Amino acid sequence: MTSFISAWIWSERFWLPENVTWADLEHPPPGVEYPRLWNMLYAFPLAAVVYFLRLLFERLVAKPCAHILQIQAGVPRQAQPNAILERLYQSKSPDERQLEGLSKQLDWDVRKIQRWFRVRRNQDRPSTQKKFCESMWRFTFYLAIFIYGINHLWSTSWMWDTRECWQNYPFQPLSPEQHSYYLVELAFYWSLMFSQFIDIKRKDFVIMLVHHLATILLITFSYGNNMIRAGSMVMCVHDASDIFLEAAKMANYAKYQKLCDGLFVFFSISFFICRLVIFPFWIIHSVLVESWEIAGPYRAWWLLNGLLLVLQCLHIIWFYLIMGIAIKAIFRGKVSFGIGCGN
Repeated sequence: MTSFISAWIWSERFWLPENVTWADLEHPPPGVEYPRLWNMLYAFPLAAVVYFLRLLFERLVAKPCAHILQIQAGVPRQAQPNAILERLYQSKSPDERQLEGLSKQLDWDVRKIQRWFRVRRNQDRPSTQKKFCESMWRFTFYLAIFIYGINHLWSTSWMWDTRECWQNYPFQPLSPEQHSYYLVELAFYWSLMFSQFIDIKRKDFVIMLVHHLATILLITFSYGNNMIRAGSMVMCVHDASDIFLEAAKMANYAKYQKLCDGLFVFFSISFFICRLVIFPFWIIHSVLVESWEIAGPYRAWWLLNGLLLVLQCLHIIWFYLIMGIAIKAIFRGKVSFGIGCGN
């Protein structure tokens, strides 16, 4: 039974092009290295290291910067201890019928109970300083990994001629830079996936969960299938616009409104160019059309392209939300972050 499940999971007919076997990729010519999927297991301990580095960075770098910028942690008002209300708060928000029942049970006015829940919710909201530290960590990571990625891609031929992503596919050598790039990106997204449940609770929690899951699957599958050339461009394009988003959020938390507005404009433009122009018309076009023409489709090819299209749908949703923030900013005279921008 175990061997049957293993054979089904690692089916060569599903994962690899016709007439290609796992043995072909496990025995490259001398001096050549092909990706081995088990190498991605190193991403799990590395994800723990990334999360630990984040805690150190926030404490030793970001927090002192917040103090310099006079961003205070703040102490929220504490709700009056009440075991009955606390138990209900941890499970769900009360409806009108429950509020009336609680009013009779506690001999409290309904408005007093509503006020208790409002104060209790404010207790759980992270401080501006906490949000600043988190954004500074992400800004630093996105900037560093983007510089690393673009430095590697700039000197490659397939960045400028995407048809070369599929020449002699899947027998394309893996460079140490590509391996490191993939491993660090995968570790970072695993750390985001796990920390999302203990971090600042986002209004777009479900969208971000789908995004992280789709990204992790894409990175893992594209590594195992040696679609690393196209995969490297996908990661680089995504990191580019995130730099400006996190910078704009930091400026917003520090109350540098004009700087925040300017950075948000750069973010909106870079998001549109990277994720609604370059990603679909340059990268997805290459994976969908050029790979079909040169290497031909196979079963996993449909899965990988489906995940890319899921990401593109998320990009459209996010750009709609970004435009909503931009329109509000025009009427209010300033940018105010909300849904879709991680507030």
